[in-house]
Amino acid sequence: MSELAGYSPSFKRPAEIMRLRRKRARSEAGLGSGRSNSESSPRGGLSGVRRFSPGPLRGSESRAGGVKRRNPFANIENTYSSPRKRTTSECVSEAVPGRVSVEPEGENATLRILSRNPNRTKPEELDPFTARLLGAEALSKDIKKVQEACSLPEDESLFEEDLSSEAQTAPSLIASPRVPIPALQELPSGCTEFPADWSLKTRLLFTSQLPFTWAEHLKAQEEAQGLSQHCRAAVSTLPHSIPEPRSSSELRCAFQQSLVYWQHPSLPWLQLFPRIGAERRLAGKCAPWAQDEALQQLLMSEWSVSFTSLYNLLRSRLCPYFYLCTYQFTVLFRAAGLAGSEGITALISPTTRGLREAMKMEGIEFTLPLLEERKRRNPGGSEPSPDGEQESEDGDGNPAQVNSDEDDDEDDGGFSWLEEMGVQDKIKKPDTISIKLCKEHSEVRLDHKPESVVLVKGTNTFTLLNFLINCKSVVAAAGAQAGLPPTLLAPAAFRGATMQTLKARSSNVKMQVQTGYRDQFSLEITGPVMPHSLHNLTLLLKSAQQGAFSTGLYTHEPTAVFNTDPRTQGECTKESVLQDLGGCGLHPETLQKLVEPAVLGKSALRQLDMNEYKYSWKS
Repeated sequence: MSELAGYSPSFKRPAEIMRLRRKRARSEAGLGSGRSNSESSPRGGLSGVRRFSPGPLRGSESRAGGVKRRNPFANIENTYSSPRKRTTSECVSEAVPGRVSVEPEGENATLRILSRNPNRTKPEELDPFTARLLGAEALSKDIKKVQEACSLPEDESLFEEDLSSEAQTAPSLIASPRVPIPALQELPSGCTEFPADWSLKTRLLFTSQLPFTWAEHLKAQEEAQGLSQHCRAAVSTLPHSIPEPRSSSELRCAFQQSLVYWQHPSLPWLQLFPRIGAERRLAGKCAPWAQDEALQQLLMSEWSVSFTSLYNLLRSRLCPYFYLCTYQFTVLFRAAGLAGSEGITALISPTTRGLREAMKMEGIEFTLPLLEERKRRNPGGSEPSPDGEQESEDGDGNPAQVNSDEDDDEDDGGFSWLEEMGVQDKIKKPDTISIKLCKEHSEVRLDHKPESVVLVKGTNTFTLLNFLINCKSVVAAAGAQAGLPPTLLAPAAFRGATMQTLKARSSNVKMQVQTGYRDQFSLEITGPVMPHSLHNLTLLLKSAQQGAFSTGLYTHEPTAVFNTDPRTQGECTKESVLQDLGGCGLHPETLQKLVEPAVLGKSALRQLDMNEYKYSWKS
């Protein structure tokens, strides 16, 4: 065993090894005490305390004066001998009358502490560490006085102040996981209204410190009254503040009225909104029309009648707007005068090059408003697209044909320089199809992006109606949505429509605050939330929640670009538009809001807060 590597025979006698170690510790303690007497340090009078140590060693008295090595993790900034702590002690002694430095210096420090605290123990019963703790306790009571009497420079700020400031700000960043509160930096406070949002919402989450019990368990009479008010387009006028919203029957009827919308087709076992990306949700559902072409034709025939009826109501200004949702894109039709436009408008998003080419072949004139806006911002030349490509579009959404004759010459004789060099037979020239695909690359890269939104105006919307009725691409040929017609959503009744209501559910959660937890009440609205529903609900909550609530809005992303401004040079006056659309069935305040020009661009509202009857929002 003695031949093993690292083996030492001295370990046969551990008692001898421990005796040598104790002897070495006593010798090092004697040297350490000699050095401490010769050095001038704030802790010179305390035995068993190492430099930059927050206090004496635990059990140092029983170790025969031994000193443990210095803690490698000790930081000079949070120890007693740091410059900031010494500055604090000097400020206390100068600013507070009768206050002495808290640096204990043997018996003198103990006597000074006992002189201010006669009820304490006698001096001989206090060790140096206890004296230091008593001094620190006295110092903590005068921190506020020190802050008022001593004005230190900014770089000499106290460590304790940094801790207190962090402790005050940290709880404010903690919020309920169900109620995210992002920083609202978009608009100044003090707005009595918020801009119209033309995007479709899939979910609304209202939160408030007041309960939403008034929205629960509507009576049969209140529900019937709310549906009747919607069908008759009755206007409910609520007071500025409702002290007892739970007992207000008028408020509960208006709430039921604001949840109603109209839809076609309506299949109870299928959720027909949103349609984009719904294959997984609809997979495995019963679809008897999937393999029956006669049933598919019957569904499309009924859908065409409903679509035409809805467009006629729009043209007669009896319906303000409606949505057409397919499995590939969504269309928003708006009546003349809404969003500041002078005629009927239709926005399609997202689009592909194939769809735009098909519309062009049908004679539908359209524009790409986001690309036109980019050209107006950069009149000197074309601006890079989101993928870094140079693009420019004309008024009809087609690539601008600049020097088309030169382009044709390039196609025919663009490789003439090879003939001049005599190598035309050695290098393979690209074929005409490859050249055409290279030129169309910029258009293809635009597909399925917000910049691909298409705007159709005036009489071209009627041509678009016929195009969508006869276009086979609006109906999926395979998959979970095969043979299913697009979904029509409108705020007003139309032929073949089914009355539907948004789903409402209230709950109560605990929200963490500085002092603990408090109740946070929430009201969740799910379904296809259209612009008029959002505005009506905010009007109700403004009165019921006494002007204080927050709203999280979950947008159907393909429709966020519907906030693009469709205006041209000519504009309708607001007064005439309100008069013409007076019979569309919307609340007068809601209609006045929807008439205003769109200002959100290709973004949508994400957060809407009201505090003291003033709005602030984030998009």
